[in-house]
Amino acid sequence: MSDLLTRNVLVLSQKPKFIEMTNEYEITDEDGARVGTIWQEGQSKARKLLRLVTSVDQFLTHKLAVYDADGVKVLELVRPAKVFKSTVEVHDAADARVGKIIQENVVGKKRFRLAGASDEVLGSIDAENWRAWDFAIHDAAGNEVGRITKKWAGILREGFTTADRYLLHISGEVSGPLRTLMVASAAGVDTALKQDDTGGFGFGGLDFDI
Repeated sequence: MSDLLTRNVLVLSQKPKFIEMTNEYEITDEDGARVGTIWQEGQSKARKLLRLVTSVDQFLTHKLAVYDADGVKVLELVRPAKVFKSTVEVHDAADARVGKIIQENVVGKKRFRLAGASDEVLGSIDAENWRAWDFAIHDAAGNEVGRITKKWAGILREGFTTADRYLLHISGEVSGPLRTLMVASAAGVDTALKQDDTGGFGFGGLDFDI
């Protein structure tokens, strides 16, 4: 298993661009050391132009590749074309399906089901309210095993306040597909979800789709 998948604290930071045509993110540890990157793949010139002049891009298929610090692909996330609720398919480095992150609702506090390769329930991601940037991650028994947040006092050495950074903290004894899906949810949350900002389903406003 890649070192990236064994870490309990990951910080995702979007690399600033004047005009965002493709998504690129840096993954660091709690001390600010780079441990991985995320690239959006499959963006043709026509697709980039479409993204520049319209909001149609948010409804199309998105593919994200997660690499470790050595440039080795660890995960691939695919969000198929969607209108409202959607699904993120998660594959490992060998292209074997690990599972899915499935949106359960559109209105109110958002909930996502974490499903394994055979669609068995592994856990969930649950918004604590419909506006706050705080999400609890639960295992199949309902135990909290992690959080995705923009503020986590005492975890990071630096202030954690910028809008384009967030934190995944795994607090429980988690292994196997559930851990992989938790890392994938952190990798996809500010990318696959934020695609919807221009169409009213963005993570920036906490009324999002995956």
